[in-house]
Order: sequence, then C-alpha cells, then structure tokens
Amino acid sequence: MEKLRVGILFGGRSGEHEVSLLSAASVLNAIDKEKYEVVPIGITKDGRWLTAEHAENLLTGKLVLEPRNLRAGDPETTTSAAVLARGEAVVVPPEPVHRHGGLVPFQTDAALMRRASDRAINVDVIFPVLHGTFGEDGTIQGLLELADIPYVGAGVLGSAAGMDKDIMKSLFIAAGIPIVKHVTILRGAWEKDPKKVQKQVESKLTYPVFVKPANLGSSVGISKAHNRKELGPAIEEAAKFDRKIVIEQGVGGKKEKAREIECSVLGNDEPVASVPGEIVPGKEFYDYTAKYVDEGSQLIIPAKLTKAETKRVQELAVRAFQAVDCSGLARIDFLMDPKTGKIFLNEINTMPGFTAISMYPKLWGASGLAYADLIDRLIQLGIERHEDKKKNQYSR
Repeated sequence: MEKLRVGILFGGRSGEHEVSLLSAASVLNAIDKEKYEVVPIGITKDGRWLTAEHAENLLTGKLVLEPRNLRAGDPETTTSAAVLARGEAVVVPPEPVHRHGGLVPFQTDAALMRRASDRAINVDVIFPVLHGTFGEDGTIQGLLELADIPYVGAGVLGSAAGMDKDIMKSLFIAAGIPIVKHVTILRGAWEKDPKKVQKQVESKLTYPVFVKPANLGSSVGISKAHNRKELGPAIEEAAKFDRKIVIEQGVGGKKEKAREIECSVLGNDEPVASVPGEIVPGKEFYDYTAKYVDEGSQLIIPAKLTKAETKRVQELAVRAFQAVDCSGLARIDFLMDPKTGKIFLNEINTMPGFTAISMYPKLWGASGLAYADLIDRLIQLGIERHEDKKKNQYSR
C-alpha cells in the first residue's frame, strides 16, 4: 500500500518563526514513518520556500542563503512552490499526472508545464506547523484552498477570525461567551492624538490593563500597563506589530493574579475538549520569555478545578471553537478570577505551539491521546474536512 505523502510546512515570515521550527521538529520526529512519507517544506524569514536538504538545514539552523531583495511571492523566491506573482495564477491541473495534489505554476507552453511539474510540491495533505502572521491567519490556508490540497487545521475564516483578537472577541460576544472588558484602538488614531486615546481607554477600563497587537501570537508585543505612565510605551510596543491594538481589563487584584487555564479542542463538526491545564507563570504574566526561554513557569495538568469548573471550561472551549468556525485543532485560553471564581475566555489559538512539551499535546496526553496518535488524528481530520468540502457545488 502506498504511503500517504504528508508535507510538513514550517518557518514563515512571522515573529514566531523560531517557535514554528521547534514545533515542526517535534512533529517530524514523532510522525509514523511507516504510515507516512514525510516531505519537509520550509519558509525562510524573507519568504523563500525550501524543500529537501534546504528545508532540513532551515530546521536545524544550518541554512545559509545569500540575501536577495525580493518580495515573498516572486517566482525567483518561491520556485519550490511555484507561487507566481506576475499577474498569473496558482493552479492545479484538473487531471494531474500524480495522484498527489501540488502547487504548480500556470504555463501555456507544454514543455514549460512539464518542467514546472518536475519542481512542484506533490503531497496528499499538508500539516502547516506555522504560527502567527502569514501562517495562522488564513493566508496560507487560502493558498492551499486554491491549490485544492487537504491541510490540517482551521480554514480561511476560522484562521483569520482566530488570529484577530478584535474580531475574535466580537464573535465570542455574539455567542454569549464571557470575556473581559476591552477597547480596540488603531495605530493611526494613537499617532494622531495619543491623549484622546488615553482618555478613551481610561474612561472604559481601570488599571492594570494588558496591551496587545490584535494580530500576533506567542505573547509577542504584549505588555502589562499598571498606570498611565506605562500605557503609552505599551501601546507603542504593540503598534510595532499591528495597526490594531487591543487593550484588556486585567483580571484579579494587585496581590492575587488571575489563574491562567487552558484547554485543547480537537475535531471538525463535533469537537471534543481535553482535560484543562493551568499555567503558573514564573514572571508577572505568561509572556514570550516565560513561554520559551525561562524555566520558572509551571504547567499543572490537570488543573486543580472542581468538577463543575472543569465542565464549564470544557463547554466554553467547544463553544469558542465553534464560534470562530474552527476545525482540526485549537487551544482555548481562559482567565479565572481568584476571588469570585468567574471564568473569562481570553483567546483561541488555531495553531498552538506543537512541541512534545507544549500545552496543546500535553493536555491531550493527559486525556489519553498520545502525541503520535494526535498527529495521526489531525491528518485524518484535515483529509475528512477536504472530502466534505468536495460535496460543495460552485456553479449552477
């Protein structure tokens, strides 16, 4: 029986490039090689697509390429994926020679088409282990949809909605899910009249507040502002990463910090939730350094919650997953008020950190699903979603 050909897509142009490399390395080490033929596909920080030895070198930090002043998408930059950007289209021939799907360039000349097919990436399914901008925000998902290739994780809408904290919160509110009070501002408004923005924030929220880029992950660009003096620098930091900035009311008081509860969700139309876990940050909050550099943070699995609290977290996690039209996988993060025990939904991550020691797979491990089996299930869900989409009719 021919093995299923799985493309592991990693790297990317986001600030979470290095996190993606860690996640991809774990997946490549754990995936069942007896069942799958694995194709590593790397994307450099400047947008070059790489396969074979170059992709492996990117993964291990050994890649050396001469700098080129090309934008991501130019044919010379992305020959491996043949993603064209000269007014031409990325297409898949309706009846490809191989049984695998592939990203190939549109060419009218038959000889050119044959040469393009030789360098196409031919796979049955892609596992995009990409975090953040240009990977978790619906952009790569759109490319894969155009190429008609099955892939793991949320679709274009779910990815985009899950990435944008402002839109995400609007969908949670519409679904009746409790979230903390927040204000969304634009970078342009801050640059034009910072005092007006400051008054707007302080009229609706009380310190401390958390200031975040709307479209980024892994806590990059996030700051905690305890007072007016810290608010401006926090907004400036977030504005480096996005035009939209979300400012959230802090939960808990000065002495008692909010409990940070996380829950993993798996599935398509009938998602299920794992046991919840709790993060006890080694720093004031669980920022990028606390997640990936410092070793002072604790992961408590399962979280020390009552049965009713556990059920509530799992129920809200599934509702959040459905609210943004997610599929495949997501990690749902909550804040719990230490005094009242009230649970607030913080955010959804449609492609969470996926190393063997990341919270998402660890929660499933504690729920009885081993890491390798989780990878297997996610690939299956991606294929199932693609098969379901084939039932759609696109013309009368």
